[in-house]
Formats: sequence, structure tokens, C-alpha cells
Amino acid sequence: MTAALVIIDMQMTMQHRLDAGRDHVNSNAPERIAAIVTAFRHAGQPVIHIRHRDDDPASPLHPDAPGYPAMPCAEAIANEPVFVKTTSSGFASTELARYLHEKGITSLIVTGAVAGFCVNSTVRAGADLGFRMTVIRDAVLGFDLPSENLSARVIFDVTMAHLKADFAEVVDSASLIAA
Repeated sequence: MTAALVIIDMQMTMQHRLDAGRDHVNSNAPERIAAIVTAFRHAGQPVIHIRHRDDDPASPLHPDAPGYPAMPCAEAIANEPVFVKTTSSGFASTELARYLHEKGITSLIVTGAVAGFCVNSTVRAGADLGFRMTVIRDAVLGFDLPSENLSARVIFDVTMAHLKADFAEVVDSASLIAA
């Protein structure tokens, strides 16, 4: 079984949310992701990047917006694929599944943002497509939903519980790196 690290939507808009003091979970996720990326690269394991693009010029995820570029922890190096999505799931609007099948990758180790949205939908879609999914709990950012009066912690914990119940193994970064 070939495994790959998948980094979802770790773009500068996430750093801007952190810097603005938005209610969140896992403020150390960027540092953990950087350590995991280093471990995967050192072991010669594939690293795959997924980025979100919004065609609305007012969006922080528009390609010309300051929120669009990758955070330093998620910058791709030569030969690492970058899939640009326009949907929540990293599978729905990209060729990710085809790429994984062509490369013989059957297991995905997932990090990134945001827990209740793109991480959630990508992990569920990957499981539905038959990939073995693992989520690195402490290397996933979670944010609140102020309009619904839901804290980042509540959303994050419920999301991780749902993913663990039926879609993925949920681990922490220390145990993954040690393995």
C-alpha cells in the first residue's frame, strides 16, 4: 500500500484568520504540517497539495488575492503535484483520484484546513472512492461559525468524531512521525 501526504487549503487566508484572532483549534498546525512534510520528503513519500481557488475577485481565495498563496508550511517543491479545486472536496473538481490511481497510491494521510469544510468533504469523498484515509488531528485547522454561534472546538470535535466513526483513522502528528 502506497501512502501520500495530502495538504488541503493551507493558504495565506488561513494565516490571516489566525493573525486576526479568529476562534480556532490547533494554532500550531502549520508547524506540525511543516514537520510532517519534512518527514515525508525525507522518507521519499509523496506529498500532494490541494489549493482552493475562487473566481470571485472579492474572495480571499481569488488567485490575485493576498490570501491565495500557500502558507510556508505548504509550499510545493519540484515534482510535488498541486491540485487546484473550486469545490469543497479535493476530489470533485480535480483529477486527484485519477492521479492517485495512476501512481498506485491507496492511502492518504490528510492535514490542512478547514476541519468542518474541505478536510471533512475530501476525507469523506476519498473514503467513498475506496482510499484508506487517515486524518492527523493536531495538524488540521478548525475555525468557528460565528453566524451559527458555534465555536471552533465544537465544530472540530464533532467533525473528528464523525470522520473517525466511519471514514478515517484519526491520529496525532507525534505518533505518525514516530511510525
